[in-house]
Amino acid sequence: MSLNPKKTDWGPILILGSVWGLSEAALGMYLRQCASTVSGSLMTGGALFFLAAAWALSPRLQAMATMVLLAAGFKLFDALLLGLPILHGAVANPIFAMAAEAAAFVLIVRLLRDDVRLKVLGKGVAGALAALVAVNIFPLVRFATGIAACKVPGTAIPLSLYYAPITVSLSAVTVPLGSLLGAAWSGAEARWSPPKLARLRRLSPAFVALGLALLAGLRLI
Repeated sequence: MSLNPKKTDWGPILILGSVWGLSEAALGMYLRQCASTVSGSLMTGGALFFLAAAWALSPRLQAMATMVLLAAGFKLFDALLLGLPILHGAVANPIFAMAAEAAAFVLIVRLLRDDVRLKVLGKGVAGALAALVAVNIFPLVRFATGIAACKVPGTAIPLSLYYAPITVSLSAVTVPLGSLLGAAWSGAEARWSPPKLARLRRLSPAFVALGLALLAGLRLI
């Protein structure tokens, strides 16, 4: 999770953002009302995996913003397929969560010292802290969308806080794994020839289109 300036590697960012968006839409494809389980916590751990991989490839705010826009785009396309309005709890609130996760991740990575965040254990700490920040931000979603966060049935406790220990523990694992994936991808690209890299960049937009087509296909099943 380097903070050294680096040119944004748009090919992998488009691919990672598409896979993240597809997974968010697929996992939430049957949520027409407030969730009542740990699903949101699992999605946060998954989101931080993709964000960590993207950061390892391109540690820039532009990359993080693109990841969120792509994932949100898949969620909006899914809403269109379902005939749901944008201001729906299964649409607007998850998009807010994506933005909160990305913001929390960047905040924690920037606050941690180099000698901490560059070690495997430090990446685990970064994941845990980013998840902790994100789950505490999420209850504020009602101020952004007008839709309250889902709560534990019969209580006033937001699900994001109730399942925070699971989210934090999971993210302590997914962030190091995501960073490992990003580093491995970056290392592979360093060994590729310029023509091969150029083909990846040309094909990455097609990967976005393929993800949208797969999502549409899931809706037809």
